[in-house]
Amino acid sequence: MKKILKVYSQVLKVLLTLMMLLLIVPVFLQIISRFVPFVPRYIWTEEIARFAFIWIIMLGSTIAVRESTHFSVDMLKTFNPQIESLLKQILLVLMLIFSIFFLIGGWQFANTGMLQKSEIAGLPMVSIYIAWPLAGLSWIFFVLEQLFDFYMEKNK
Repeated sequence: MKKILKVYSQVLKVLLTLMMLLLIVPVFLQIISRFVPFVPRYIWTEEIARFAFIWIIMLGSTIAVRESTHFSVDMLKTFNPQIESLLKQILLVLMLIFSIFFLIGGWQFANTGMLQKSEIAGLPMVSIYIAWPLAGLSWIFFVLEQLFDFYMEKNK
C-alpha cells in the first residue's frame, strides 16, 4: 500500500507541475497582450488561470499532507516525548476528521457543478469543483498512512 501511495504522490507532483504550466501560459498571454498592440486580448485567459490556481492549491495541499508539512506547527518544541506523541496523535485525528468533512462537503459542492458551465471558456464546472472531494479523499489516504506509520513506530 505504501508503494501505491508513493506512486500516487509522484503523479500528484506531475499534475501540480502541469497545472503550474497551465497557469503560466494564460497569465503570460494576458501580460503580453497589454504591452504588445498586435497580440489580441483574450478573455478566457483570466478564467483558465483562476481554475488552474484552484487546482494548484488543492494538489499542493495534498502533497503537503503526504510530506507532513501541512496542518502542523512546530512552535512548541519544549514538551517531553510523551506529550509530543500525544499531540501528534491528536493532530492526525483532527486532520482525518477535517479530511472527511472536506470529502463529504466537497462531494456536495462538486454535485452543484454537474449542470453548470463556466461563463467564458464553457468548461463544465464539475471539472473544477471535483478538486475539493479529491483533495479530501487524498488527505484521508495520506493521514491514514501517517497514523499507521505512527502506531507501527510506537509499537516497536
